[in-house]
Amino acid sequence: MNTDQKDLSVLGKITSPYGIHGWVKVISYTDPMDNILGYGKWQLSKDGRDFEVSVKSGKRHGKGIVVKIDGCDDRDQAIRFGGALIKVDKQLLPLLGEGEFYWHQLEGLSVKAVSGESLGVVDHLLETGSNDVLVVKATAESFDERERLIPYLPDQVVKSVDISAGVMIVDWDVDF
Repeated sequence: MNTDQKDLSVLGKITSPYGIHGWVKVISYTDPMDNILGYGKWQLSKDGRDFEVSVKSGKRHGKGIVVKIDGCDDRDQAIRFGGALIKVDKQLLPLLGEGEFYWHQLEGLSVKAVSGESLGVVDHLLETGSNDVLVVKATAESFDERERLIPYLPDQVVKSVDISAGVMIVDWDVDF
């Protein structure tokens, strides 16, 4: 996969070996979690190095996923994958419906209050269980220097998202 890093999306992380036959435990960021198994090739990033692997097999196990990487046949080989981020080409991701966005599309958007003040940019998102949360970091153009946690609630808090313009409008009190 000769893909520029900016064209890749992080879908999960390998945590540790599983068993003695080269399987690894995976934290999946996909929903549902086993969607990560639909990608036969992964670009792994670890310690500043990137390399491609093929997924030989995978399945749900307990509250997570376990995966057999092609060519990884024992625990010692599996250990080297621990901590690696799992990435795939963004073009391989399924198309979303109107008003739906991948997190990587929201990261970097300028956030403005409906009253017009700049609140900063979306640095990343957090999954809290009840709803996702935007972590908005201040910029030189921001109303103030505060980091804000803003619930990602389309129509209630998030009034509009314009990916092409790079702007999100939120109904959020600038003093909060």
